[in-house]
Amino acid sequence: MIRIFNNFLRLLFIARTLARHDALFFLDNFERLPLYVVVLRKVMPVFALGAARSKDLRDGERLANALRELGPSFIKLGQALSVRADLIGEEMVLDLGNLRDRLPPFSFEKARETIEYELEAPLEELFADFNPEPVAAASIAQVHFATVREMVPAPTEADPDAKEEVLRDVAVKILRPGVESAFESDLQLFFWLAELAERYQPHFRRLRLTKIVEIMADSVELEMDLRMEASAASEMAENFADDPEFGVPEIDWQRTARRVMTQSRVDGISISKKEELVAAGHDLNALSDNVIRVFLFQVLRDGFFHADMHHGNLFVTADGCLVAVDFGIMGRMSRETRLFMAEMLHAFLTRDYKRAAEIHFEAGYVPRHKSLDSFAQACRSIGEPILGRPVSEISIARLLVQLFQITETFEMETQPQLLLLQKTMVTAEGVAQSLNPDINFWESAEPTVAHWMRENMGIEAQAADVMKDGIALMRKIPAIVTRADDLLSEMEAREKARADLMELEESATQQRRIRGGYLLGGVVLGAVAAYLVVLAA
Repeated sequence: MIRIFNNFLRLLFIARTLARHDALFFLDNFERLPLYVVVLRKVMPVFALGAARSKDLRDGERLANALRELGPSFIKLGQALSVRADLIGEEMVLDLGNLRDRLPPFSFEKARETIEYELEAPLEELFADFNPEPVAAASIAQVHFATVREMVPAPTEADPDAKEEVLRDVAVKILRPGVESAFESDLQLFFWLAELAERYQPHFRRLRLTKIVEIMADSVELEMDLRMEASAASEMAENFADDPEFGVPEIDWQRTARRVMTQSRVDGISISKKEELVAAGHDLNALSDNVIRVFLFQVLRDGFFHADMHHGNLFVTADGCLVAVDFGIMGRMSRETRLFMAEMLHAFLTRDYKRAAEIHFEAGYVPRHKSLDSFAQACRSIGEPILGRPVSEISIARLLVQLFQITETFEMETQPQLLLLQKTMVTAEGVAQSLNPDINFWESAEPTVAHWMRENMGIEAQAADVMKDGIALMRKIPAIVTRADDLLSEMEAREKARADLMELEESATQQRRIRGGYLLGGVVLGAVAAYLVVLAA
């Protein structure tokens, strides 16, 4: 009851903020709502004092402004919704996709307090210099530039082991004070709203809103521990260790803790600054191709991808290397899911719609009672308007958006594990197109996808899988034999115990019979003796 009351109060505040931005329009699309929500929808605009008059803005723009004002949890929610064209429409997807985490910075005193508490040392001991002004302030954390002292080898003829002190530039990321509790409160509200939506709108159940909120909660939990982000950066650095065209900042583990992360500073130009990139002599077309290549390597080759690859998180160094930052949101994909995605995209882009439909059925994404031929026809209705255009106009992101729009017709449940991938693919394509408007995602992606499919889906790959499975089985054989031997020994022990128990029971029965015979004999002898005594008397 207390939870419902708290959620209702929070909902009132949220509704007032949405009303101020004239962003309660989405409630009009519900078929039926609880009475108190209907009343709220009618009266809230009246009480939304100081309402932002933004009739000239689109619905999605007004909603984005309201979510930005509501804070970090709602910015994350807007980003999650920005990949659900089947739920909110393509136009609103574009508007919410423009959400950026822009919040006022917290004070330097709070930053110092967090650093010294987490790293258990005074700020002056940890850093040679620390800029009190943040260079970036987002919904979850803010970043300060600093320098650290390091002793590096400087051998001389007189002293081969000599060292000298150098200064190294770093970036320090610090969580916002109280951000954990703020997210926890809002996530409870999101769960409650998802449950209400699924209860009062049965057709929403296939969207698995509760599951989506669970994934969001898991993602936020990881983001709240900067050690996990540092670990993700370290893993991706290993995956691309031999790649000269993609880099990851080096983590300073000695100055990293749960709420503080220190990494090497990126000396480069933001990929959003096209004029500066051109002035520095960079080839924008090559950078555009590299964005797609790196994205596909992360997804297909590694199954571990940066799920927030927007312009603000990508930089270009002087030698043309693409460097990513902010590894708080990461995605993982099993090999089976990667195979599905690769084959599905390949089927669409080669116009093999029957195979595209079969892949969805084989993956269990479409219920078996639905018609395979009808789903293939639906796939064709999506693919032809897109693929029939000139190659420069083909958009993989648009293809995915269109594909998700047919899910309701065929009772397809939302696949939460694919949402991050869809969001990242749309974002990566957007970044690539901002550098080269004429880029064709498929032309850039085809060599990487085709090579990966040959290696992972060809006859040799299948034979390798069989061989791998066989080797794995052979490795298990000793354990299987040992387990079987243990089971046989256990069965023998049980059988012996049962035999011993039966023998004991039989022995006990015989002893009872003997004792019974002795007792009966005693009774008879006693009776005879008594009879003789009576006769003698």
